[in-house]
Formats: sequence, structure tokens, C-alpha cells
Amino acid sequence: MNPSTRPSRRALLGAAALLPVGAALAACSSSGSDAPAIGGSGGSDGGGGSNVGSDYDEIIAGGPVADDATVSGSEWAQGIKEAGKLKRGGTTTGQIFSLKDPSTGKVTGFDAGITQLLAQYILGKDSTEKIDYLDTTVETRETMLQNGTVDVVVATYSITAPRMEKVNFAGPYYSSGAAIQVRSDDDSITSVDDLKGKKITTESASTGYDAIMKHVPDAQDSDIQQFAENDQCIAALKQKRVDAYVLDQSILLSNAVADDSLKVVGEPFTKDPYGIGLSKDHEDSLDFVNGFLQKIYDDGTWAKLWKATIGQVVEGDTPAPPTIGDTAATE
Repeated sequence: MNPSTRPSRRALLGAAALLPVGAALAACSSSGSDAPAIGGSGGSDGGGGSNVGSDYDEIIAGGPVADDATVSGSEWAQGIKEAGKLKRGGTTTGQIFSLKDPSTGKVTGFDAGITQLLAQYILGKDSTEKIDYLDTTVETRETMLQNGTVDVVVATYSITAPRMEKVNFAGPYYSSGAAIQVRSDDDSITSVDDLKGKKITTESASTGYDAIMKHVPDAQDSDIQQFAENDQCIAALKQKRVDAYVLDQSILLSNAVADDSLKVVGEPFTKDPYGIGLSKDHEDSLDFVNGFLQKIYDDGTWAKLWKATIGQVVEGDTPAPPTIGDTAATE
């Protein structure tokens, strides 16, 4: 990626059709063809949605389905099958990862696709309507897993040691990292070293604060403004109350797609693996979901989903999926 990471022209042309970034966007809570990338006719020609490629529906429908023995071998999966629905914690306001179309109610994006593929794996074909999308925040995710309100959390959910004490993580299913967002007319910041002495914002309860304190030269707590929601951090940056916004690259890319006055600069300066959150009360769920992920890695479904979602915004080759169990982060 170039030092100043801007969505491609084809992505920006379609971005006008996207909804504003919602306040519920969970963070730490990221990344084609010549076809329309996002919005416009790209979502209306062959299914999909306003934030994905036109082959999105076909990719989901072509995903694997577990046989009866595999499902019955997991008490967790069997319980979901008997209930006839999968309860997913997350957000439906993420431009790239999980966005709900207000006119159709359809949810699309990379996280949404992973969820839909998992639902199909457990419940069988045509299961996209058998998902309850329940809103979670950075503060409520672990609790909602622990009390059974949700079966899974798929929400750009960074795997960290403190979180692993409370919940299990399958995967990782994607790897991003802390990055830097600035105003589009600001060329003074191109790397983490340029943040020295700058005012910085990040989301509270995210991995952003620790990344700033560790990697920004001479970082001071007094230079960091923390807010509960993504929209509040964006407002602080646009109003010039801060000079930069540090958070997971996936969230910042979504912001840049939605708002041309923002850009992402440099490469991620940490490694931030995303996992599928699971309750520790159902230890068997970990092997089951990891088995599902390995299947979609091996059969190419993961790569197709990446290209139809993240790959519509970030130019370059489709990356290899992460290695199951490689949860080590560099903070």
C-alpha cells in the first residue's frame, strides 16, 4: 500500500452510495476487478449489497455445509441447529465489514459474510435469513457471550490476552493492525514517528491507547483523547481538536471510504489478529469453528469473500488467510 492509503477511484465513485459511518461501529472493537466496487450498480446487478462486489451472494451460497455427524459432534453447533438460528454479536454499520441496507434489511461485508458462511455450515443452504444480528459494543461483547445472549461475536474483534481470559477466540480469520488517520489536506504525518508531540485520538477500551503509548516517540497520556465511539473520534479529528486518529486499520479504511476528507497514512505499525468470539461455557465450539474456518481457507471461499469485500477498497493481491491458532499480536 502507498504511504497515503486512499481507496481506489472505482471505490470512491461508489462510496457516495454508502451510509455514513455509524456510531455503533465496533473497533478493536480492516482490507479487483474492473466492475463497480462499492455502491452504484455494483450491488444491484447480481445481488450482494452496496458495499460488496456483485458476486457476493454467489460466494455465500457456494460455501460449505457440515454433514450431520460433524454438527452432532459439537453440542454447541447442535444446539444452534435445533434452535434454527445463529445469534451473532457485532455491528451492522461497518462500511466494509458489516453493513445493513436500510431498504432491504440485508447485511453484507467481510464479517457479515463470515457469519453467513458459518450459519450455512451449521444450518444448511439458504440460511442467511436464519441469523439474528444483535448489536454489541467494545464494552458489552464479552458479557453477551458469557450470558448466552449471542452465540458468536464477529466484529473486527482483536485477540488480546485480557480478552482471552474471558472468552475463547476461533481463528484468527483476518489480521489487521493499528494505523493512522489524518485529514486529507494534512501531509505532515506519514508515519508513526511523525506523531511525536501531536494530539491523538483513539477509542476507549480499544487496543489503540496501548499502541500509541508503545510506538509513538515520547507519547504522553495528556496528548491522547479517548472517546467511546468511532464517530466521536472522527469529529475530533475533523474539528482539528486532534491531529491524528489511531485505531485498527480496518475501521480507518471504512472511515476513508465514507468521508473523502479523511485518509489513512502509512502501513499498520502493529499486528492485530481478529478472532471469532466464543463463550468458554462451550469449549467444543472452538474446534468446530476453527474447523469451519480451515475449510473456507482450503477451498478458496475465504479468498473470494476477501476480494468481494475488503478487496473492493484496498488494491493489491488477495492475501493468504491467517494461520489458525496464530494469535500473537504485536502491540
